[in-house]
Amino acid sequence: MRKLSRIRIAVLLFCAGFTIWFWFCLPRKLFNDPASFVIEDSKGNLLNASIAADGQWRFSDYTDVPEKFKKCIVTFEDKRFKWHPGVDPFAIGRAIIANLRGKPTQGGSTITMQIIRLSRKNNQRNIFNKIIESIQALRLEIKYSKDKILSLYASHAPFGGNVVGLEAASWRYYGRKSESLSWGEMAALAVLPNSPALVHPGRNSKILKRKRDFLLDKLKNEGIIDSTTAELSKLEPLPSKPFSLPEIAPHLLQRFRNDFVKGKFKSSYLKTSVDIRLQSTVADILQSRQNYLRSNSINNSCALVLDVKTGKALAYVGNVYDPKLPQFETSVDVIKAPRSPGSALKPVLYSLAMSEGLILPHSLLPDIPTQIGGYSPQNFDQSFDGAVPASLALSRSLNIPAVKLLQQYKYSRFYDALKQFGITTLNKPADHYGLSIILGGSEVTMWDMAGMYASMARSLLHSKVNNGEVRSSDFFAPIYSNENKRNYKAFSTFSNLDPVSIYYAFEAMKDVMRPGEEGLWQQFNSSQKIAWKTGTSFGFRDAWAVGITPKYVVAVWVGNTTGEGRAGLVGIQAAAPIMFDIFKKLPSSGWFEFSVKNAVKIAVCRESGFRATADCPQADSLFASPNAVRSPLCTYHKIIHLDRTKTFRANENCESPSFIQNVSWFVLPPAMEFYYRLKNPSYKELPPFKAGCRDADLKSIDLIYPTPEARIYVPFEISGNKGNVIFKAVHRKSNAKLFWTLDNNYLGETLGIHQISINPSSGRHTLVVVDENGESIRRGFTIVSSDNK
Repeated sequence: MRKLSRIRIAVLLFCAGFTIWFWFCLPRKLFNDPASFVIEDSKGNLLNASIAADGQWRFSDYTDVPEKFKKCIVTFEDKRFKWHPGVDPFAIGRAIIANLRGKPTQGGSTITMQIIRLSRKNNQRNIFNKIIESIQALRLEIKYSKDKILSLYASHAPFGGNVVGLEAASWRYYGRKSESLSWGEMAALAVLPNSPALVHPGRNSKILKRKRDFLLDKLKNEGIIDSTTAELSKLEPLPSKPFSLPEIAPHLLQRFRNDFVKGKFKSSYLKTSVDIRLQSTVADILQSRQNYLRSNSINNSCALVLDVKTGKALAYVGNVYDPKLPQFETSVDVIKAPRSPGSALKPVLYSLAMSEGLILPHSLLPDIPTQIGGYSPQNFDQSFDGAVPASLALSRSLNIPAVKLLQQYKYSRFYDALKQFGITTLNKPADHYGLSIILGGSEVTMWDMAGMYASMARSLLHSKVNNGEVRSSDFFAPIYSNENKRNYKAFSTFSNLDPVSIYYAFEAMKDVMRPGEEGLWQQFNSSQKIAWKTGTSFGFRDAWAVGITPKYVVAVWVGNTTGEGRAGLVGIQAAAPIMFDIFKKLPSSGWFEFSVKNAVKIAVCRESGFRATADCPQADSLFASPNAVRSPLCTYHKIIHLDRTKTFRANENCESPSFIQNVSWFVLPPAMEFYYRLKNPSYKELPPFKAGCRDADLKSIDLIYPTPEARIYVPFEISGNKGNVIFKAVHRKSNAKLFWTLDNNYLGETLGIHQISINPSSGRHTLVVVDENGESIRRGFTIVSSDNK
């Protein structure tokens, strides 16, 4: 009895141990082989793939195996697959009998057992391995469904050479995805895993044809296909040599690989948001333009198309890809490369300034020679307008008004706003960039900038449902995955930004009349309404164009990845034509709807664009930002006193008060007036004073240069002599005579054109300019030597 009990205990322990081993006999992950990185478009079309780390073309696990392959592989390899539990006793018995008869060509392995063998990478065929495979196959059948098992087989079966898995084989041997293969093509692939070393496309074609035709006959006999299909399928050609895989989005594949390494994705396969047709079209447009640009040694360009509503990338062309020309660095993904944006960030500043109430859509901004500290911004065409409406300053991309506006808004606040809006490349403190940040003094990526403008457009589209507010949920980074989850980028402390101000900025950008840098605007007669902005970096190294509609954001960059500048590399000439060509391929988007929710209606001076006062003769109503109620009042309309003839200015010293006429007059400061009247012939200068009259309250003289407390470095000429500095003044009277003194030393007089050239010594100086009536202006400045520059 004791011996029997021991035997029972031993049996029980064995059974318990075997059960535990059986339950855990499978590894947690069957296959740990490296997979190819594969990206598809939004509809499942292959965009790009890279070979796996072990040199194999191995795509990630299948989810939906084509029905044709299921029929073919089950008919050819394992006809009782649906019924057996992982091991087929009939097949094993048949194989044993065949082996005893000396015909060891028949195997008894099921598809499930073949998966186990592939996962174990054990090529030794002996009875022990067969037993282990059989037990693990039984366990695999418990763990997975039949469809999942077929999916594992389709993903990891060898298909000859370095091709693993059905999808990789379909692309390598037929150049298209497996679900589009015919019965003949699918049958040819289905017979390959049975003997991949022997049967290989391009070699042993007779054996491959015999096996394929044998399978087609079995499919016909099973009633899966009819005789006509079987015979026609036999006539189909066999694959001769492997196809090269598509390279439609190589830079996006590169980005995906980097993001996978960073842990942003768990699978090496990704269905992207890209539209393959649009991707190819954009690449073709860039390539056609590149043939012209390369004649000017401009070797690189890229383009990005975003869907405004979702933030998804519809086209991602990171460069004009040509691996045959490695010297042009076409493999570099410029979409994610930090580059100087030129003036492409100006619309953001104008939107913020309007939201803050600093300006209104058409407020006059000064456009005169300016020096701030040691910084002296210049307009692209080197001219000055004196005063220009904010909307026109933006549409013409004038630099001086933008810098003066940023000085008023504060560059540190603008810096913070850009970071909140998704610009990730501002890695240095705000003081490092200073005011130059508005003219390209920082670096941005196309990905960030396009995402920022898409977010602004999105918030404008949602302004009604958001009750006229900008919500942080509308501001998030672009995505290229086709998943529904969005990568939201919420604001930590949201800058004052409202949809009305964004709308006015986009309206200004819609006006394509741009002189100087944008002087070729007349060639762009797009049927679509597009808010667009160009940018050109210092030294002509980067040319940008960004276009915005309610549906799309299109961003284009042209330049050299090496940073080499080229003459003619400006946004309007190099990038804008590409952007408009892309928009022509996109459906029309209409235009943004203007919503007055949360907006205020104010009276605006028609001439100055500021809030109207009682002195403004003409005022218009305008819906603006809620903060517009505290925007500056018009200071350019002044009440002046004219004599009875309305020809001269007068006061009680020269005209009887009963005859004095009070008239509202548009008066600009002298420096602004000097340049403004050159481009605005309709500007009416102040009438002269009547004899015996004088108004000391109205300033007539101004110094354009030097600016207050300027620090001036005077360079040496080629001859070695120290150069001169030219000071400039303006006067309301065109024929006025001005007298100049420096540190109480008389310099001379000027008439009409008030410029004087001097060579002051290093140190602090005081310049005084006096007109014939004794009105004067005093300005302090410092000449900096090369030692303390």
